[in-house]
Amino acid sequence: MKRILTIICAIALSASAYSQVKETATGTSVDGVLEIDKLVHDFGDVVTGSGPLQCEFKVKNLTQKPMAIYNVSASCGCTDVEWTREPIQPGKTGVIRVEYANSDGPYPFDKNVTAYFSSSKKPVVLKLRGVAHEKVVPVGERYPVHLGQLGLRETEIKAGNITQGSQKSDLFMVANLGKTPMKLSFTDVSAGLEIFAPDQIVAAGETAKVRYIVTADRSRWGKSWYHATPVVNGVKQKPIDIWSFTKEDFSDWTAEQRSKAAQPVFETNTFNFGTVRQGSRVEAEFKCKNNGKSNFKVYKVDSDWDAVKVEPVKDIAPGKSGSYKIIVDTSGMPEGEAMVIITMTTNTPNRPLVNLFIGGAIKK
Repeated sequence: MKRILTIICAIALSASAYSQVKETATGTSVDGVLEIDKLVHDFGDVVTGSGPLQCEFKVKNLTQKPMAIYNVSASCGCTDVEWTREPIQPGKTGVIRVEYANSDGPYPFDKNVTAYFSSSKKPVVLKLRGVAHEKVVPVGERYPVHLGQLGLRETEIKAGNITQGSQKSDLFMVANLGKTPMKLSFTDVSAGLEIFAPDQIVAAGETAKVRYIVTADRSRWGKSWYHATPVVNGVKQKPIDIWSFTKEDFSDWTAEQRSKAAQPVFETNTFNFGTVRQGSRVEAEFKCKNNGKSNFKVYKVDSDWDAVKVEPVKDIAPGKSGSYKIIVDTSGMPEGEAMVIITMTTNTPNRPLVNLFIGGAIKK
């Protein structure tokens, strides 16, 4: 059973806590007041104990007055930070330098560094990423998904959270598993996705970074999939999938707008279907009243179990009640305790996401 527990954890922190970003030709614009050359630095594959890893992020002041980097904090003690202390003049660039100790052991690492700027009310999160190994591992093992001579770590790539009106830029690593140089490009790219192949030819046994940009589109909500087909030395390969979780942007809403928003109140967010035989259809109903001053709208309903059917979701007017009926086909579910998680993406700032839980026991 596919689970989206990781999605729920990832989106628990509201995107409104952070700045809005837009991609430019030279980096990422943050709230239109500063530009960072990148938001993610991927070290790729490294060997534990080979020494600290360093990188830097360049910050350009886009305003007409001096800008200061107030503070930069790391998510753990394994990361040290330094930054330009003097004010950055208009049009000029400062630097945030980061050093990762690389001494914690062999595992994939993903560290956050949070930067605060005088020109932006919200912090910017920078990421350090990579995979540490005890010893040098053959490239074919480090990139277990083989599409011809193209090697990937996975074919489903998580882009993370995005709010409407913004973009999300990230990258992933690829490898040349062949014995000859590899030219990589992409075709059949989904609307809302831009993907940039490495500028250089990738030598045999070497790795490269592929950058992509997801742009929010109001036709897409919740868990949304984007696709691109790699072309290796002129030959199309199996498509890769990139997904993001898109929700409404409430960061600029005024107190008055919030006071007039919908306010959904569910009688319960759990439904216990008891014990059923494998293959049974479970019908769950969740009742909701809208105590707000605007219609309550559900943009998208996602589930961590594929065999789920949701009856058409209607808006609930202020002061009115409604219900959401969900049918779960338990075919294919393993015996024992089972839990299906339903995630609703909504139009209310108080509950931009509503999680509903359908659980019980399955027997043959």
